[in-house]
Amino acid sequence: MLSRAVLFTAAAALALVGAVDIANAKDAKKIGLAVANLQADFFNQIKQSVEAYGKTKDLEIITVDAKGDAATQVSQIQDLLAQNIDALIYIPAGATAASVPVKAAKAAGVPVINVDRNAEGAPGDTFIATNSVESAKNLCDYIGKQTGGKGEMLIIHGQKGTTPEVDRTKGCAEALQAYPDIKVVGELWSEGWHQDEGFKLTQDLLQTNPDVSIIWGQADALALGAAQAVKVAHPDHPILVAGFDGDTAALVALRDGVFDVTVTQQTQKMGRLAVDSAIALVKGETVPAEQLQPATLTTKDNVAQFVAEHP
Repeated sequence: MLSRAVLFTAAAALALVGAVDIANAKDAKKIGLAVANLQADFFNQIKQSVEAYGKTKDLEIITVDAKGDAATQVSQIQDLLAQNIDALIYIPAGATAASVPVKAAKAAGVPVINVDRNAEGAPGDTFIATNSVESAKNLCDYIGKQTGGKGEMLIIHGQKGTTPEVDRTKGCAEALQAYPDIKVVGELWSEGWHQDEGFKLTQDLLQTNPDVSIIWGQADALALGAAQAVKVAHPDHPILVAGFDGDTAALVALRDGVFDVTVTQQTQKMGRLAVDSAIALVKGETVPAEQLQPATLTTKDNVAQFVAEHP
């Protein structure tokens, strides 16, 4: 049986731990938002959501744009840490140096909220993204059904090695296992998920694969570029063009018949969730390691609701 002295000592120790936790807990006041590239509509939507929602929480949001350059982003985040931010919301500009800012932030005691892309080998305190594997699987299953399970397919990938590129590739491949008569006959990787890349890469692939009936751009910008390349090529057969993201301009283009299908991500919700997670982590609260969100398969039939109000 424990003596009174031992019990008193244990109780005192627990009280001290509680006091330390309370002392360490604080309210977030200043949050850094490091964005991969604000030329991309998807990242702009995240930025707008974080800034608007942060304002309702009386937070100062300091936003930096890497413009697609990983080295620039590393420097920008070092500057943010020097400004004594309380938390970092981080969308990596690429896969190569993605872990460097996370390690620097953690060394400074600053919690990290990764959005859309995680850092290989050095994940943030939480990762907020669309469940890209499941969403791409649903998309490519839809493609399989729409084409009767047959056809030649081109894939215009996003930036190689980034979380969304890897996960979207995986999800689509899983779906296509059920459609053995859909053959992926060509695929190329973009450097920055841009529309002009989608156009150029699709043009290159169509020259050697004129009989394709399916093109999937792993982002809406790539899909819009692909649709433009198809229009220029004047094929003698229909080609289904698919995207991914639910970008605001792309949703209007989908409504107008420029391409055929996408999946709409919840960018506004992810921005708010990133801010709430930052606030909780600064307070010392526990946040799930992954917070994956569903996306909605979007065609001409249901696109109007997302054009009117993006989720």
